[in-house]
Amino acid sequence: MKRNILNSLLILSTLSIFAACKPKKEIVVAPPTTTAPKTDNSKAETLTLLNSKQLKFNTLSLRAKASLDIAGDANDVTMNFRMKDKEVIWVSITALGGMAEVARALITPDSIKIQNKFKSEYLKKPFSYIYNFTNKQVNFNTLQAILTGNAMGEFLTDKSVLKQEGDAWIVSGSKESLDYRLLFNTLFKVAETNLNDSKNGQALKVNYSDYQKFNESLFPGSLKINTLSATKKINIDLQYVKIDGNVPVDFPFTVPKRYTIVK
Repeated sequence: MKRNILNSLLILSTLSIFAACKPKKEIVVAPPTTTAPKTDNSKAETLTLLNSKQLKFNTLSLRAKASLDIAGDANDVTMNFRMKDKEVIWVSITALGGMAEVARALITPDSIKIQNKFKSEYLKKPFSYIYNFTNKQVNFNTLQAILTGNAMGEFLTDKSVLKQEGDAWIVSGSKESLDYRLLFNTLFKVAETNLNDSKNGQALKVNYSDYQKFNESLFPGSLKINTLSATKKINIDLQYVKIDGNVPVDFPFTVPKRYTIVK
């Protein structure tokens, strides 16, 4: 576990990712059928509807139980997240039932900072460092969207292809080398996100379920994330056990002098 925890956090942070306890709030069951606009402007109206279902927040404080399978090496951990919309993602990973912190990360639109507390190591890189693991079209807002069950806003535009298959709406298209496909359930929330960069051998698939009421919107209680970068496969099964929104949060990140800087 020690040798994998830094890479695990890098990829979790990169894809912004994150499983055994069920959310305490009542699950909102998706209705069997959807009522989508049926006028000549149905594409514009449907895109407006999908955008209106996006989660809006100022801050979030989250706790999750996660099962991480990194290239066949599986571990169960607890993950705590704190976010400020469009500004900061703070992550703390603990083991031994939450008693021992093993890693911490601080991500902003400009930088990534990671502490490996097992090895007393510290990594500081520009945000572009994540492109070692994922497509260059992935930005900070993409990471927050993945973690919160939002669709990537840059894909909910007229440039995308919108079609209905059964009771599901599908938004798809390409942005440079990145192919995307978002599937929405009858709650008009994302049920599945697929990002593929075949040129660079990178792929991300995220499945969302167990949506629950959160303020005036819905929040996914469960995420299943599968990633592929080169030959490395990552499988993550995550369930949020605590979700608090628009609460005071801080982002403590102090690096002891004894830590070795990783180049």
